[in-house]
Amino acid sequence: MQNSSITLRLHSLQLLFSSTWKYGILALAILLLLGALTILAYQMCQLQKHSRTGRKKKYNSGDGVKMRAENGLWEKKMPPLLLGSSQQSDTDVEMVELGAELDAPHPCLSCSITEDPISDLSPLPSSQGSLKFSLLYCREQRELLVSGLEVQGLPNHRHTEVAVWLRLLQRVPSHIPGLQCVVQEWQSRAVKNCGRTTFGEHFVCSLQDAEMERSTLKMEVQHFDKYSRNAALGEVRVALSQLKASQSLVLCAELQKTTKDIVGEVLLSLKCLPISQKMEVGLLKAKTTPPHRAAEKSVYARIDVSCRRHRQKHQKSRPQAHTSLIIFNETFLFPMPQTAAWDCSVLISLYEVGPEPRHLIGQASVGRNMARDAAGHWDLMAKSIQQPVAQWHPLLI
Repeated sequence: MQNSSITLRLHSLQLLFSSTWKYGILALAILLLLGALTILAYQMCQLQKHSRTGRKKKYNSGDGVKMRAENGLWEKKMPPLLLGSSQQSDTDVEMVELGAELDAPHPCLSCSITEDPISDLSPLPSSQGSLKFSLLYCREQRELLVSGLEVQGLPNHRHTEVAVWLRLLQRVPSHIPGLQCVVQEWQSRAVKNCGRTTFGEHFVCSLQDAEMERSTLKMEVQHFDKYSRNAALGEVRVALSQLKASQSLVLCAELQKTTKDIVGEVLLSLKCLPISQKMEVGLLKAKTTPPHRAAEKSVYARIDVSCRRHRQKHQKSRPQAHTSLIIFNETFLFPMPQTAAWDCSVLISLYEVGPEPRHLIGQASVGRNMARDAAGHWDLMAKSIQQPVAQWHPLLI
């Protein structure tokens, strides 16, 4: 009797919940279980992806090529007009005369150089094209004329255009080895790449006789792309110190690997904030060669931070007057996860603005995988937690 009464009571309790409620609760439990299984599978996939990325980075770090120090220059004896390095040799050599008339045939010169410590990481294969051009310096008018630009032997790719970027560089006496300033620069029009690409343009620059001794003409051939950055194919450098006045020279030289030139230096401070997972970049000072009309020009800096090859939103400084010593004294905060601290890099770009569109003065990079000085600054920042570390870095262009 007691068992039967207990059974009746249980049966009465079960009658409080209808079948609809029972099936609803069961369906809700199944949905929660499926959601938990989905979250677990997603977390396992993320963990597997991070482990693969870590293995790839570990493998690449063992075989990667580190950039060399950017504060030194190598010198090499070259033909007096065509230079293959970023600094002209001080040894006096005899000039090779290639011709006196523009229409006279002249053989191409082959300039072999040693790898420059401030050149790009990607080497330029041999026999990847040549550049033909003519030079004329008129002493009466004190003008340098560059004309007859023609590119030959480039790899033929469909729907590609090439352009030539010309810079007139001058050596500047300074404690910085190899410091130069950009006197003037031009860019040719983009022409479709073919076997012999002729531009049909000429460029004129005012140049004094005394400035010829320390001037170098740099001509860089680039793949032109209006939607992204241009890819450099090679360069040719010409020393103007032994260029005869009022004599036309037709030169033809093979493209060499592109190199960077030191045009100034910038003082940066870095501070690591691991608690807030941020990094403080301090832009303190910059030393450059001001233009002739400095009052009409101003300079601002753009700071780009990349972590794990993902570029964060850039920040800009306030514009300052372009003088030989530019004082910014500004700090910028960027988020930096602690696990990705060694995969980050900082790029400082100085731009000159005025009546004309903005003009790039130079760039400086800091990071562990950069050159020796930049990597040393980065290591000091990692060791000096919550303490700013300042250091000068060269501006390259």
